[in-house]
Amino acid sequence: MESAVKALLTPGKGLLAADESIGTIGKRFEALGIASTEENRRAYRELLFTTPGLADHISGAILFDETIRQSTGGEPFPRALARKGIIPGIKVDKGTAALPFFEGEKVTQGLDGLRERLAEYRQMGARFTKWRAVIAVGDGLPTPACIGANAHALALFAALSQEAGLVPIVEPEVLMDGDHTLARCGEVTAGVLKTVFAALFEHRVRLETMLLKSNMVLPGKDCPQQPAAGEVAEATIRCLRRVVPAAVPGIVFLSGGQTGVEATQRLNAICGISGSPWILSFSFGRALQDDALGAWRGLTANAAAAQEALRHRASCNGLAVQGKHTARAERERLID
Repeated sequence: MESAVKALLTPGKGLLAADESIGTIGKRFEALGIASTEENRRAYRELLFTTPGLADHISGAILFDETIRQSTGGEPFPRALARKGIIPGIKVDKGTAALPFFEGEKVTQGLDGLRERLAEYRQMGARFTKWRAVIAVGDGLPTPACIGANAHALALFAALSQEAGLVPIVEPEVLMDGDHTLARCGEVTAGVLKTVFAALFEHRVRLETMLLKSNMVLPGKDCPQQPAAGEVAEATIRCLRRVVPAAVPGIVFLSGGQTGVEATQRLNAICGISGSPWILSFSFGRALQDDALGAWRGLTANAAAAQEALRHRASCNGLAVQGKHTARAERERLID
């Protein structure tokens, strides 16, 4: 697990989250007129994973249960990724369900049978896992019950993953939905992380062989005050310094509902602040994929353009984790 953590946190690289469920990717396909067949989903993931130069900026890829069982040219995706120097991982939660008696709040499912599934995924080549909890912000939300239920599930997932020799990526996401302020997001994020790390400690999870996948501290999408990237960076680092133990080797940021450019610019500002005890990186899904998916649209003739879109966005984020992203770098693909 130590070697996997070190490789995932390679300087200048981050994670590609390609772990959308069949339902989620189906909605994205539908918006572009792409049929969500198993072959189309396989072809799209093949396009992503075989992008030339991807391993220059991507250290790991998070797969979905269907995807880890698929192949490219007869070679299983996990093996093909590992051969390129990209560590294969797997999303192991089974999505969210309504939390009984707590309107507007959810708890993540998937603990039943997890020990057996982890053993299977390890045999298939996965070296790390991911579990996502979602925390809504609103009037009276989140409640302690919701935070506690999700923290317990995250901790048990992490313990089971380490038992199986897999690095757990713990993802408690404070959602961007709503009109809450930057300060309110910081308050909620800090409270959620305090509860999560208390649960991890109680379950004897080894912090040195796990990663935290965190939201940036951001106001809700409907908040009238949308701060500059520098203010987001300062609020994010301030929050994390207060509650995340230094024993955690790395924090990878999720993109949430941000555009690719927004996520890159904010990541760049966050990583430009010195003095953090952890290695900071990214684990982006839509923010890495949106341009590529829009260019592909299910057509083989568009594959090269789609791969170039992904390579460019991955390159920009590779610079951002070093605090070196610039407007010139953002324009590079257009210049080419």
